[in-house]
Amino acid sequence: MIDHVNRRVFLRLAAMAGGASLLPGMAAAQDNVVIMGKGGWLFPGWESLTDADRSGVAGTLALVRDAGERLNARSIKLLVLLVPLKANFYVDRLPEGTGIAPDVAARYDAILSQFKASGIDTVDLRPALKGVEQGKQTAFYRADYHWTAWSAEAAADEVAKAIKASVHLSGRPGTGDVLGPWITQRNMGDLAQRFLSPEQQKQVGPDLYTVRTPPETKKGLLDAPPAPVHVVGNSFVQPYLGFPQRLSNDLDRPVSLTWNPGNVGPWFTFLQYVTSPDFARQPPQVIVWQFNEGAFHSGPDSTAQWDTPSIMPPQVWRDRMSAAIGR
Repeated sequence: MIDHVNRRVFLRLAAMAGGASLLPGMAAAQDNVVIMGKGGWLFPGWESLTDADRSGVAGTLALVRDAGERLNARSIKLLVLLVPLKANFYVDRLPEGTGIAPDVAARYDAILSQFKASGIDTVDLRPALKGVEQGKQTAFYRADYHWTAWSAEAAADEVAKAIKASVHLSGRPGTGDVLGPWITQRNMGDLAQRFLSPEQQKQVGPDLYTVRTPPETKKGLLDAPPAPVHVVGNSFVQPYLGFPQRLSNDLDRPVSLTWNPGNVGPWFTFLQYVTSPDFARQPPQVIVWQFNEGAFHSGPDSTAQWDTPSIMPPQVWRDRMSAAIGR
């Protein structure tokens, strides 16, 4: 349960925050490069700015729709959380001569429209993330792949609104997370650390990471009430950035979490949860499944995106998902 993340775990995650192991959709591909933009802004080179891969997106949508139908048959709501492409937020900070193809620029809207046409619940995160851009606050870290903790919390607020509007959650009020105080840390962004030379890293410099410290708790896991909401995703929803804690605080209920570094991929991580004893014993009312727009076209068999242990044919994933949810 997220409300039992302790300070030792928090500090370990903080140390990992700038590490390449958290890069979503990277699959340890050494030949991919970082895009060096203006003012030290860095962008992931493995996310195409010219090819929207419509066929890949369609394949992912079909699998997500199948999962949603299986969950709905169990009276479990699926809500998909799609993190927008960083480059679309900072087109003016891309290198000279680098642009975003119209199909890529329009892809987020297209995916959300197809979700809705397929009966898949989702939220448009762009207004909330754009609202984060005030003063020194940014929606994404300058030299890092991830969104900021401000964006993670803004996204959690939008997800909480959507859940409250459609689901009466079980459990007792007063069981949500208490948010800790904000602290600021200086870390080298994962894109800089992963791809730049030591000299380039000196030129780019570190980013400031403003995050919350989790409050101390004396409660043990055995004392935790069941979580009516479960989050599945990658490092964007890790506790260090605060998404699940803020969602729990907004909903005033416990929120549980299954996350892996992005190179593991959403398909393996989803199976990891639905095949777990926790899901079999106490299925939630809502599953929030987080994806990144830039890797959304990549199915379970995408060797260019996911590590080898995560790879499987789409039909194998579909069969394992159906068997697990149907138990």
